[in-house]
Amino acid sequence: MIFVTVGYQMPFDRLIAAVDSWAGENPDVEIFAQIGPGRFKPKHMPFLDFVDPSVFNEKIKACSAIVAHAGMGSILTAFEHGKPILVMPRYAAKSETRNDHQIATAARLGNRDGIEVAKDESEIPEKLARLSSLETPPKISSNASPELLERLARFVSSGR
Repeated sequence: MIFVTVGYQMPFDRLIAAVDSWAGENPDVEIFAQIGPGRFKPKHMPFLDFVDPSVFNEKIKACSAIVAHAGMGSILTAFEHGKPILVMPRYAAKSETRNDHQIATAARLGNRDGIEVAKDESEIPEKLARLSSLETPPKISSNASPELLERLARFVSSGR
């Protein structure tokens, strides 16, 4: 199962519409989407606008891959669970986000194992077709390492 998630804050109809179109052409692929507050309602995949955290965690555990906006929460969740992820950044000029930080995130992290980046909706079909061949990323901890915590504590206490 592919789990699509766009978060809770802003609509991301371009991504949902692109995945829904692909789902219509690939009815044998199981997909579930959390679509957020958008206007577009999928016709070819089951969806909910929002899911409870427990349902979200169930979908993450059950899926073989994740499709999401290029938010760090989605990327870190994929890595915590060792799931490959396809991300598409939101664009401020399209009123999908407040600034273009997701473009920078996608550019910076797009070369890591387990992450595929679609720059826009035209790349979604090709990237979805290759999603099953993505390498599974190594799992990361959901907690900061003791070394990082120690360095942060030293930085904060130094007054810089």
